Amino acid sequence: MYEVRHATRYTYDAPVIHAHHFCHLRPRQFDWQGVAKHELNVEPTAAATRRSVDYFGNQVHLIELSTNHDVLEVTSSSVVETMPRPEPSLGGISWDETAERLRAAGALVSALEFCFDSPLVRAHPMLAAYAQPSFSPGRSLVDAILEFNRRIFEEFQYETTATEVSTPLAQVLRERRGVCQDFAHVAIGCLRSLGLAARYVSGYLETKPPPGANRLVGADASHAWASVYVPGHGWLDFDPTNNVLPGTTHVTVAWGRDYSDVSPLKGVVLGGGTHQLGVSVNVERVEGA
Repeated sequence: MYEVRHATRYTYDAPVIHAHHFCHLRPRQFDWQGVAKHELNVEPTAAATRRSVDYFGNQVHLIELSTNHDVLEVTSSSVVETMPRPEPSLGGISWDETAERLRAAGALVSALEFCFDSPLVRAHPMLAAYAQPSFSPGRSLVDAILEFNRRIFEEFQYETTATEVSTPLAQVLRERRGVCQDFAHVAIGCLRSLGLAARYVSGYLETKPPPGANRLVGADASHAWASVYVPGHGWLDFDPTNNVLPGTTHVTVAWGRDYSDVSPLKGVVLGGGTHQLGVSVNVERVEGA
């Protein structure tokens, strides 16, 4: 079980007169994840807050602020229990048969929408070419994903200053540098370029300090990984940043076509001028919370 605290602070150069914000901060609840508690605190106090569900089934909060403010603080606090996930069977259906089934749609229509381009991820021959060595004709989809996951982990360098949200996939693929969001987008773009269904998953990952070092409160960060549709199994999450299949140390918040569908906080403000953003995340294992 984990306590997760995600604090976001916007500091504006001029007063914001009116604002609407859309938050993906409450973890999802499903077979292998339960949400025991969730609180959302907003300063200044919101004029209106409404909880809803978006197109992808994610929990969202809609916030309206009508008080002049030059600082906005949004803090999400959750207690989440994670459980072991079903393990995929090695072997099984091939990736190219899966792509053929998706082209035929039919029973896979719910996964088909994740085959298409999205605002931040577009299929391209160079993405298919990068993935191809792992996806030889007739190879099991699960086997191919495991190798593909390892290749991104080994061939890309994690570098926090190398990219921004708007950095094109072509640049990430060319320079082989970026952060978890970039690696998830590359993986999704490669799979869609092969005709497979892939989606973006946002959440958190329990991190541990180096041996002998103290754990720093607030030093964690939000995390992202990818998921591929496997007929007969369902959605299989994989984390190319760490070369693992997500398990009990991964906390899922939301999923969609790419980051633009599930960004933690976005909105429209009247006034404000330029702004500075600060984010602090803390993921701590607890017993019996």
